[in-house]
Amino acid sequence: MAATKGKRRRKVKTLPWDSASYLKTPEDVAYYLEAVFEDGDPALITAALGDIARSKGMTKIARATGLGRESLYKALSPEGNPELATVLKVIQALGLKLKVAA
Repeated sequence: MAATKGKRRRKVKTLPWDSASYLKTPEDVAYYLEAVFEDGDPALITAALGDIARSKGMTKIARATGLGRESLYKALSPEGNPELATVLKVIQALGLKLKVAA
């Protein structure tokens, strides 16, 4: 500890990360979802759909799905547990298609 005595420690400045602000193009969204689905974690998939919905405008997505904005925020949070019907509505409202490949 003697080596650090008298030296000032620099404070590290951190900024919050928001994936939604980086999802600008349909390709960005597709690559993001592809990576998330490869991971296979349902909570991560739900959160990613929430990020994408926020990038497009949660109010707009809520209207398109017929769901309430607040309930959509809750369902698509990392702690959310949306029904499959909700996930499919959101995917459709985002203009995405869910495909299965062998």
